[in-house]
Amino acid sequence: MTGHDSIAPERTRSRSNGSAAETGVEDEPPSAIEADDLRVTYTDGTRAVDGVSLTVPKGELFGFLGPNGAGKTTTIKVLATLLRPTAGDVRVNGFDVETDARSVRESIGYMAQETSVDLELTARENIRFACEAYGVPRDERSNRIDELLDLADLADVADKRAEDFSGGMKKRLDTATALVHRPPLVFLDEPTTGLDPKARTRLWDYFRRINDEGTTIFLTTQYLEEADQLCDRIAVILDGKIVAVGSPAELKRRVGGEILDVELEDEDDRRRAVEVAREADVFDSDAAIEATDDGFTVTAASARANGTDLLVALRDAGLTVTGFNVRAPTLDDVFLAITGEHVEETRAMDEPVAGRGERG
Repeated sequence: MTGHDSIAPERTRSRSNGSAAETGVEDEPPSAIEADDLRVTYTDGTRAVDGVSLTVPKGELFGFLGPNGAGKTTTIKVLATLLRPTAGDVRVNGFDVETDARSVRESIGYMAQETSVDLELTARENIRFACEAYGVPRDERSNRIDELLDLADLADVADKRAEDFSGGMKKRLDTATALVHRPPLVFLDEPTTGLDPKARTRLWDYFRRINDEGTTIFLTTQYLEEADQLCDRIAVILDGKIVAVGSPAELKRRVGGEILDVELEDEDDRRRAVEVAREADVFDSDAAIEATDDGFTVTAASARANGTDLLVALRDAGLTVTGFNVRAPTLDDVFLAITGEHVEETRAMDEPVAGRGERG
């Protein structure tokens, strides 16, 4: 696991009694992650995580979404043994995060939001240093380094210093250093934040590749498109509680029907248009009509069939429509339905400064 000095493997601390390494029994854990009623309360009384339960099967690419301050980072820090839970049972790769933290750390990779590559070193030297830190046998290091350089698509720049790399290249190198010990599970905490679309897409391909090779990935992201493209399943956390879990397609079906986007140029017209749409009796009673910055949206099973009737009602009311589109729900629509916020409007509330949760 890489990312910060504080989470480097603890080579000098003894394992707790009964670990698989001590007994010589290689029991395959049924899941990569099992959390039951996880709670984290900070010393200032802030309840950052409030009863989270989740299971992530081995080999899954699992997404973890939520507004800023919802508990994403706190949860991932507990799973990566960077933070002690206040209550609950958490096992990662079959190891308890509290009683066998060392085994957890040795069995995971961790990529923090900020890259931790040494800019003074080349790509090859960065990976070699990680091999040394994780105790990769000397006779295996050369092949392991070449393998990871190829996987990260950095073989052509292996001997160039990381300070000359683009943001996307540094991210790929950072992930490569987290994979030197071949962990079965990797945590990626908002790995593509700040990257341009081209670099982000290239990193997506990289994540798909390591997942296809059997690595379980736990991904937190602020980009709903990223979760939609990559994840087998997604959990949405709000105010410390998981409020929805499912595949992207399953979550989209929760919204129901199709989305009709209507745009009007004049601000007064936009306000009137929402009233007209609600009073026109064009859609069924379960239709959701919500104002937007450019006009309003209608979410309804009959959005496509009755869209023309809505246009007629707006025209009869003397309103000029400048944009009209019917589309399938997106994860942003899911996010809005569940949290009451569009993803780009999530409240800018940082989670509390990290500290150890108090038992009790």
